[in-house]
Amino acid sequence: MARALRFGLKTHAGRVMLLGNWRLDQWLLGAISGARALGLYSVAVAWAEALSYLPTAVKFVQRPYLVRSAPRDAVRQSAIAFRVGMVATVVLMLGMVLAAPILCVTLFGEQFRGSIVELRVLVIGAPGMLALTILGNALVARGKPVISSVALAAGFVCTLVLDIVLIPPYAGIGAAAASAIAYTTAGALMCLFFVRGLGAEARDLVPRRSEIRWLLTSVRRIPRRRRSPKGRRDSR
Repeated sequence: MARALRFGLKTHAGRVMLLGNWRLDQWLLGAISGARALGLYSVAVAWAEALSYLPTAVKFVQRPYLVRSAPRDAVRQSAIAFRVGMVATVVLMLGMVLAAPILCVTLFGEQFRGSIVELRVLVIGAPGMLALTILGNALVARGKPVISSVALAAGFVCTLVLDIVLIPPYAGIGAAAASAIAYTTAGALMCLFFVRGLGAEARDLVPRRSEIRWLLTSVRRIPRRRRSPKGRRDSR
Protein backbone atom coordinates (compact mmCIF):
# COMPACT_ATOMS: atom_id res chain seq x y z
CA MET A 1 0.00 0.00 0.00
CA ALA A 2 2.82 2.40 0.85
CA ARG A 3 4.51 1.70 -2.47
CA ALA A 4 1.29 2.31 -4.38
CA LEU A 5 0.70 5.53 -2.45
CA ARG A 6 4.18 6.85 -3.22
CA PHE A 7 3.77 6.05 -6.90
CA GLY A 8 0.33 7.66 -6.96
CA LEU A 9 1.61 10.86 -5.41
CA LYS A 10 4.32 11.10 -8.06
CA THR A 11 1.78 10.80 -10.86
CA HIS A 12 -0.79 13.03 -9.13
CA ALA A 13 1.40 16.11 -9.47
CA GLY A 14 1.49 15.67 -13.22
CA ARG A 15 -2.27 15.20 -13.41
CA VAL A 16 -2.84 18.44 -11.50
CA MET A 17 -0.51 20.26 -13.90
CA LEU A 18 -2.38 18.75 -16.85
CA LEU A 19 -5.67 20.02 -15.45
CA GLY A 20 -4.08 23.46 -15.27
CA ASN A 21 -3.06 23.20 -18.91
CA TRP A 22 -6.62 22.26 -19.86
CA ARG A 23 -8.51 24.92 -17.89
CA LEU A 24 -6.20 27.73 -16.73
CA ASP A 25 -6.54 29.68 -19.98
CA GLN A 26 -10.33 29.76 -19.70
CA TRP A 27 -10.25 30.82 -16.05
CA LEU A 28 -7.89 33.70 -16.77
CA LEU A 29 -9.65 34.71 -19.99
CA GLY A 30 -13.00 35.00 -18.22
CA ALA A 31 -11.49 37.01 -15.39
CA ILE A 32 -9.48 39.34 -17.65
CA SER A 33 -11.51 39.74 -20.86
CA GLY A 34 -15.06 39.00 -19.74
CA ALA A 35 -17.89 36.61 -20.50
CA ARG A 36 -18.19 37.33 -24.23
CA ALA A 37 -14.53 36.53 -24.93
CA LEU A 38 -14.83 33.40 -22.80
CA GLY A 39 -17.95 32.29 -24.68
CA LEU A 40 -16.21 32.55 -28.04
CA TYR A 41 -13.14 30.78 -26.75
CA SER A 42 -15.10 27.97 -25.10
CA VAL A 43 -16.54 26.94 -28.47
CA ALA A 44 -13.06 26.79 -30.00
CA VAL A 45 -11.76 24.79 -27.03
CA ALA A 46 -14.65 22.33 -27.20
CA TRP A 47 -13.84 21.48 -30.82
CA ALA A 48 -10.06 21.45 -30.30
CA GLU A 49 -10.38 19.03 -27.39
CA ALA A 50 -11.89 16.50 -29.78
CA LEU A 51 -8.36 15.95 -31.08
CA SER A 52 -7.42 14.47 -27.69
CA TYR A 53 -9.95 11.62 -27.87
CA LEU A 54 -7.82 9.37 -30.08
CA PRO A 55 -4.59 9.54 -28.02
CA THR A 56 -6.57 9.19 -24.79
CA ALA A 57 -8.22 5.99 -26.05
CA VAL A 58 -4.85 4.61 -27.15
CA LYS A 59 -3.38 5.45 -23.74
CA PHE A 60 -5.96 3.41 -21.84
CA VAL A 61 -5.62 0.47 -24.23
CA GLN A 62 -1.82 0.45 -24.10
CA ARG A 63 -1.24 0.97 -20.36
CA PRO A 64 -1.65 -2.67 -19.18
CA TYR A 65 0.47 -3.98 -22.06
CA LEU A 66 3.28 -1.48 -21.44
CA VAL A 67 3.40 -2.38 -17.74
CA ARG A 68 3.74 -6.11 -18.43
CA SER A 69 6.00 -6.06 -21.49
CA ALA A 70 9.78 -6.05 -21.73
CA PRO A 71 11.42 -2.58 -21.79
CA ARG A 72 12.45 -2.71 -25.45
CA ASP A 73 9.05 -3.94 -26.59
CA ALA A 74 7.30 -1.24 -24.54
CA VAL A 75 9.39 1.42 -26.26
CA ARG A 76 8.66 -0.05 -29.68
CA GLN A 77 4.90 -0.23 -29.15
CA SER A 78 4.75 3.30 -27.71
CA ALA A 79 6.73 4.68 -30.63
CA ILE A 80 4.45 2.96 -33.14
CA ALA A 81 1.37 4.37 -31.42
CA PHE A 82 2.92 7.84 -31.44
CA ARG A 83 3.90 7.70 -35.11
CA VAL A 84 0.53 6.45 -36.34
CA GLY A 85 -1.24 8.82 -34.00
CA MET A 86 0.79 11.71 -35.38
CA VAL A 87 -0.26 10.93 -38.95
CA ALA A 88 -3.91 10.65 -37.93
CA THR A 89 -3.70 13.83 -35.85
CA VAL A 90 -2.21 15.87 -38.69
CA VAL A 91 -5.02 14.72 -41.00
CA LEU A 92 -7.64 15.63 -38.39
CA MET A 93 -5.94 18.98 -37.77
CA LEU A 94 -6.11 19.91 -41.44
CA GLY A 95 -9.74 18.83 -41.60
CA MET A 96 -10.62 20.91 -38.54
CA VAL A 97 -8.84 23.97 -39.92
CA LEU A 98 -10.83 23.72 -43.15
CA ALA A 99 -14.10 22.97 -41.36
CA ALA A 100 -13.71 25.70 -38.71
CA PRO A 101 -16.33 28.04 -40.26
CA ILE A 102 -18.87 25.21 -40.30
CA LEU A 103 -18.04 24.02 -36.78
CA CYS A 104 -18.15 27.49 -35.22
CA VAL A 105 -20.59 29.55 -37.30
CA THR A 106 -22.92 27.12 -39.06
CA LEU A 107 -23.56 25.11 -35.90
CA PHE A 108 -23.47 27.87 -33.28
CA GLY A 109 -24.47 31.01 -35.17
CA GLU A 110 -22.96 34.12 -36.69
CA GLN A 111 -22.16 35.58 -33.27
CA PHE A 112 -19.46 32.90 -32.86
CA ARG A 113 -17.48 33.87 -35.96
CA GLY A 114 -14.68 35.04 -33.69
CA SER A 115 -14.10 31.41 -32.64
CA ILE A 116 -12.82 30.45 -36.10
CA VAL A 117 -9.35 31.94 -35.75
CA GLU A 118 -9.08 30.77 -32.14
CA LEU A 119 -9.88 27.18 -33.17
CA ARG A 120 -7.32 27.26 -35.97
CA VAL A 121 -4.65 28.49 -33.57
CA LEU A 122 -5.56 25.94 -30.90
CA VAL A 123 -5.21 22.93 -33.18
CA ILE A 124 -1.52 23.76 -33.67
CA GLY A 125 -0.92 22.32 -30.22
CA ALA A 126 -2.48 18.93 -31.06
CA PRO A 127 0.85 17.15 -31.80
CA GLY A 128 2.15 18.30 -28.42
CA MET A 129 -1.01 17.00 -26.78
CA LEU A 130 -0.45 13.67 -28.53
CA ALA A 131 3.11 13.45 -27.17
CA LEU A 132 2.00 14.29 -23.64
CA THR A 133 -0.64 11.56 -23.74
CA ILE A 134 1.06 8.68 -25.55
CA LEU A 135 4.67 9.14 -24.45
CA GLY A 136 3.75 10.35 -20.98
CA ASN A 137 1.70 7.19 -20.56
CA ALA A 138 4.74 5.11 -21.55
CA LEU A 139 6.92 6.82 -18.96
CA VAL A 140 4.37 6.28 -16.21
CA ALA A 141 3.80 2.66 -17.23
CA ARG A 142 7.55 1.99 -17.12
CA GLY A 143 7.89 3.44 -13.61
CA LYS A 144 9.13 6.95 -14.47
CA PRO A 145 6.24 9.22 -13.47
CA VAL A 146 8.44 12.02 -12.16
CA ILE A 147 10.02 12.97 -15.47
CA SER A 148 6.60 12.78 -17.09
CA SER A 149 5.35 15.25 -14.47
CA VAL A 150 8.29 17.55 -15.20
CA ALA A 151 7.17 17.92 -18.82
CA LEU A 152 3.60 18.60 -17.70
CA ALA A 153 4.86 21.15 -15.18
CA ALA A 154 6.81 22.92 -17.93
CA GLY A 155 3.61 23.16 -19.96
CA PHE A 156 1.72 24.54 -16.96
CA VAL A 157 4.32 27.25 -16.29
CA CYS A 158 4.40 28.14 -19.97
CA THR A 159 0.60 28.41 -20.05
CA LEU A 160 0.52 30.61 -16.95
CA VAL A 161 3.20 33.02 -18.15
CA LEU A 162 1.93 33.32 -21.72
CA ASP A 163 -1.70 33.74 -20.61
CA ILE A 164 -0.73 36.66 -18.38
CA VAL A 165 1.26 38.22 -21.21
CA LEU A 166 -1.06 37.54 -24.18
CA ILE A 167 -4.63 37.60 -22.87
CA PRO A 168 -4.84 41.30 -21.89
CA PRO A 169 -3.95 42.63 -25.37
CA TYR A 170 -5.31 39.79 -27.56
CA ALA A 171 -8.10 38.15 -25.52
CA GLY A 172 -9.14 34.77 -26.94
CA ILE A 173 -6.55 34.67 -29.70
CA GLY A 174 -3.86 35.31 -27.10
CA ALA A 175 -5.19 32.46 -24.94
CA ALA A 176 -5.24 30.14 -27.97
CA ALA A 177 -1.67 31.05 -28.89
CA ALA A 178 -0.54 30.55 -25.30
CA SER A 179 -2.10 27.08 -25.17
CA ALA A 180 -0.68 26.05 -28.54
CA ILE A 181 2.84 27.14 -27.55
CA ALA A 182 2.56 25.52 -24.13
CA TYR A 183 1.41 22.16 -25.51
CA THR A 184 4.11 22.22 -28.18
CA THR A 185 6.81 23.01 -25.62
CA ALA A 186 5.64 20.38 -23.14
CA GLY A 187 5.24 17.81 -25.93
CA ALA A 188 8.78 18.42 -27.17
CA LEU A 189 10.09 17.91 -23.63
CA MET A 190 8.08 14.71 -23.30
CA CYS A 191 9.64 13.42 -26.53
CA LEU A 192 13.09 14.21 -25.14
CA PHE A 193 12.36 12.49 -21.83
CA PHE A 194 10.95 9.46 -23.64
CA VAL A 195 14.13 9.12 -25.69
CA ARG A 196 16.46 9.69 -22.76
CA GLY A 197 14.47 7.91 -20.08
CA LEU A 198 13.54 4.71 -21.94
CA GLY A 199 16.52 4.36 -24.25
CA ALA A 200 14.69 5.11 -27.49
CA GLU A 201 16.07 6.96 -30.49
CA ALA A 202 14.76 10.22 -31.91
CA ARG A 203 14.14 8.60 -35.29
CA ASP A 204 11.74 6.16 -33.61
CA LEU A 205 9.26 9.04 -33.32
CA VAL A 206 9.36 10.06 -36.99
CA PRO A 207 6.39 8.70 -39.00
CA ARG A 208 7.35 6.30 -41.79
CA ARG A 209 5.98 6.05 -45.29
CA SER A 210 4.75 2.52 -44.72
CA GLU A 211 2.65 3.67 -41.77
CA ILE A 212 1.18 6.55 -43.75
CA ARG A 213 0.24 4.12 -46.55
CA TRP A 214 -1.21 1.67 -44.03
CA LEU A 215 -3.36 4.36 -42.44
CA LEU A 216 -4.64 5.59 -45.79
CA THR A 217 -5.38 2.04 -46.90
CA SER A 218 -7.25 1.34 -43.66
CA VAL A 219 -9.43 4.38 -44.19
CA ARG A 220 -10.25 3.30 -47.74
CA ARG A 221 -11.26 -0.16 -46.52
CA ILE A 222 -13.94 1.16 -44.19
CA PRO A 223 -17.07 -0.74 -45.24
CA ARG A 224 -19.46 1.28 -47.35
CA ARG A 225 -23.14 0.57 -47.50
CA ARG A 226 -24.59 0.18 -50.95
CA ARG A 227 -27.67 -1.26 -52.54
CA SER A 228 -27.73 -4.90 -53.55
CA PRO A 229 -29.14 -5.99 -56.94
CA LYS A 230 -32.48 -6.64 -55.25
CA GLY A 231 -32.66 -3.03 -54.05
CA ARG A 232 -31.73 -3.81 -50.46
CA ARG A 233 -28.85 -2.02 -48.73
CA ASP A 234 -25.95 -4.24 -47.75
CA SER A 235 -22.36 -3.80 -46.60
CA ARG A 236 -19.40 -5.05 -48.57
